[in-house]
Amino acid sequence: MAAIDQLSVNTLRGLAIDAIQKANSGHPGLPMGMADVAYVLWTRFLGYDPAWPDWPNRDRLVLSGGHGSMLLYGLLHLSGVDLSLDEIKDFRQLGARTTGHPEVGEVAMVETTTGPLGQGFANAVGMAMAERMLRERFGAEVCDHRTWVLCGDGDVMEGVCYEAASLAGHLELGRLIALYDDNSITIDGSTGLAFSEDRVARFGALGWHVQVVDGHDHGQIASAIKAALVDPRPSVVCCRTIIGRGSPNKAGKSASHGSPLGVDEVRLTKQNLGLNPDEHFAVPAEVVARFRERDAERASSSAAWKQRVALSGRSAELDAFLSADVSGWLEDVQWPSYEAGASVATRKASGAALAAVAAAVPSLVGGSADLAGSNCTYLPGGGDVTSRDFQARNIHFGIREHGMASVCSGMALHGGVRPFCGTFMVFHDYMRPAVRLAAFMKLPVVYVYTHDSIFVGEDGPTHQPIEHLMAMRTIMGLTVIRPADAAETAVAWKVAMERSDGPTALCLTRQGLTVLDRTVMGPAEGLARGGYVVSEASAAPAMVLIGSGSELALALAAQVELEAGGVSTRVVNLASWELFDAQDRAYKIEVLPAGVPRVSVEAGITQGWERYVGLEGASVGIDRYGLSAPGKQVAQALGLSVEAVIEAARGLLV
Repeated sequence: MAAIDQLSVNTLRGLAIDAIQKANSGHPGLPMGMADVAYVLWTRFLGYDPAWPDWPNRDRLVLSGGHGSMLLYGLLHLSGVDLSLDEIKDFRQLGARTTGHPEVGEVAMVETTTGPLGQGFANAVGMAMAERMLRERFGAEVCDHRTWVLCGDGDVMEGVCYEAASLAGHLELGRLIALYDDNSITIDGSTGLAFSEDRVARFGALGWHVQVVDGHDHGQIASAIKAALVDPRPSVVCCRTIIGRGSPNKAGKSASHGSPLGVDEVRLTKQNLGLNPDEHFAVPAEVVARFRERDAERASSSAAWKQRVALSGRSAELDAFLSADVSGWLEDVQWPSYEAGASVATRKASGAALAAVAAAVPSLVGGSADLAGSNCTYLPGGGDVTSRDFQARNIHFGIREHGMASVCSGMALHGGVRPFCGTFMVFHDYMRPAVRLAAFMKLPVVYVYTHDSIFVGEDGPTHQPIEHLMAMRTIMGLTVIRPADAAETAVAWKVAMERSDGPTALCLTRQGLTVLDRTVMGPAEGLARGGYVVSEASAAPAMVLIGSGSELALALAAQVELEAGGVSTRVVNLASWELFDAQDRAYKIEVLPAGVPRVSVEAGITQGWERYVGLEGASVGIDRYGLSAPGKQVAQALGLSVEAVIEAARGLLV
């Protein structure tokens, strides 16, 4: 190994251990162990331009083990990608961009927010899928980059990684390359405590090209990467590394994984690496020069790409695909319409709206977890994505809910496509970690959740969501919408597609719902404000009934009887708490006037509804698991009825 290569790698290690020691917090093991692999990739193979860090045709590099963030920060600083040494010194401090785990949007070329293990790996699969789709549409002269992921034992143990890797192998994502930090150490000690499977055989069985190298031998690393570049399968290079390499007393031990080395060990480590133990955050000029010696070549590559795009005559089209804002295309959507009184399940209305959106928005792609027919998520005429056809738009994710959601996040992060995915609402539990991160990253993914209540019926309690609506509402940044009829479902899709700063969950019925007569009730467009008056009281309201989704019908039926009994009653549809809470105070008071008793009705837990009905109000819902029987029988047995709403309202008037 050339002396400059060794100095460069050890400078990366030195920056990591100094920053972590100064913060008295962090994970030095991964940056020290994977420094050789990352250095070879970054300086010899990674396609990027530090002067244009968000170049659309750059390679994507995902650090799936986000706890090793100082490795990525060191690479970015040494490469001149808008990250100063002072920010390195401020690692993990309040207000610093150098957060403990990398966060997308904070530092350029941090491609995704990682931390929960396995998520970054799955995101990378989504990025590779988006790249293939753009490549098929625009050609290699416009889209010609790769997706790289640095992962470790913790990632590979997580189920989401297996789900995503299985899909990647099936789709033959040959431009996806994983560099696996195979160091056999986790927090508790040796991986042998819980992990003895043959990872080489496993990835091979999943359809991956697999190689094993010494992760500290630059020649072996480079040769393996070259072989991966020409293999048509997704590739994983198992890099046998020593965690905490260079530390005399902690290398190869779990002690180096998640804690600072300690002042004395930092000094010994620097001496062992040939660094000055009395110098902190040292960045030799020759190392900077090494990292930046190909900058002219990189600038030339990005400039040539820009020229190719201009000559292709498709620059405007590409910009439209890369933009998360699809409002221009939405102007051309031919939204479906419905006759008042018709019975239409909102899942079917969603399917019609989705087809209409897809006809106008060419970047829309997605699918479901083996439930396309039930979720109504299949795009007519869209074709099926296969290893041989990435011009198609229907993705068969298989029964992999967690992987599906994480892959969709990766697609959104890459840009060029607007992803959606679907499953039964009860299986949101399998997706929640990925949905939470999508909300954190403000990704415009649409989740289609059907079979949204106990009206699933005979499938029984395992498939009847009870606490799920409220659980989704606790995810900050996720907009949850539960439309009450077909017309509102179209509006919900419009709202979801207009969002470019966060994900949306559409919660839809299996059973038919009566299409409301909008000539006598509030317009369906009111859903865009989250809550609105659907049916006004005959006089100043003495009671407000609040419903969502299928239970709005119960509130409307109860209103009729209450009005007949002399109780002036208003019915409000609170289809989306998030959209309603975003309205100004005056509008919210106009819809829910102060001092008027309120009753909520929803097929789910009542916990949380006190936010809108107050402690003096009442909530009709389901605070237990469901039953196996026809849906209407289940609802009656669990007290979800017009009579229950009326009784609750009258109880507040006593």
